Amino acid sequence: MELPKRVLSIQSHVVSGYVGNKSAVFPLQVMGFEVDAINSVQLSNHTGYKLFYGQVLNEQNLMELVSGLVENDIHFYSHLLTGYIGCPKFLSKVAEVYKILKEKNPNLIFVCDPVLGDNKKMYVPEEMLDVYKNEIIFLTDIITPNEYELELLSGKIINTVKDINEAITILQNLGCKTVVVSSFNHSETNLKSVGKSIFSENIVEIDIPYIKYSFIGTGDLFAALLLLWMSLNNNNLKESMEKTIATIQAVLKRTVHYIIQANPKNFMFNKELKLIQSISDIQNPNVTIFGKLV
Repeated sequence: MELPKRVLSIQSHVVSGYVGNKSAVFPLQVMGFEVDAINSVQLSNHTGYKLFYGQVLNEQNLMELVSGLVENDIHFYSHLLTGYIGCPKFLSKVAEVYKILKEKNPNLIFVCDPVLGDNKKMYVPEEMLDVYKNEIIFLTDIITPNEYELELLSGKIINTVKDINEAITILQNLGCKTVVVSSFNHSETNLKSVGKSIFSENIVEIDIPYIKYSFIGTGDLFAALLLLWMSLNNNNLKESMEKTIATIQAVLKRTVHYIIQANPKNFMFNKELKLIQSISDIQNPNVTIFGKLV
């Protein structure tokens, strides 16, 4: 009997919009994964708007929720997925949660999106970096940093694809099994995604055409999609990255269409990812951008 695909997802939540758990839970569910969500923060909307309100979960709150799962013996998960966490003490407790879940299911897969910053700027406390490096990385099965986050975690400045490959090796030497860089500014016309797994000698590279708008929530979506396709494709990294990127491109193109058609007075709202409208692209991604093995 196949074990259930059940994910505990610990990351941010917004009432309106699609970032964090709002971006990750839906695609996992429509692909047959049960998802239990713990919201590291709960905000009215993402922080790109002119204002936002909400609450922050602390490390004690996290352990209370997990204790409820454990004491009711409902803490068997196939996957742990983490995203935005803004407090070092909370992140340290995530390592403790991992160990609790791993004891219950020794085959637990930990997928970590190490949300630290972007465009050479950190937007979490600097102490978070030490927790990721010293307490989290060696536990992870899959980690999905962007270019800047890879620099921070590896300690290596990245200017070329060769630098990325060397930085990935550094993380793998620290214990992470699979590293997938969600985006690297490769040229004026293309982004590049690069992945390497201990299950293969090859590095996977995929060139991704630029879309002129910037979006929030794509990293959260990337990690969730990669989790589900690595699970469904028996850890075939090339195919999983291709399907993940195909879905994200479809979602972004549909979102751009809505931006163009919509009233420009609420541009930020119009830029929210059109996930619900893209359900068919989540379930059956049309791969037109193929990766290469190097």
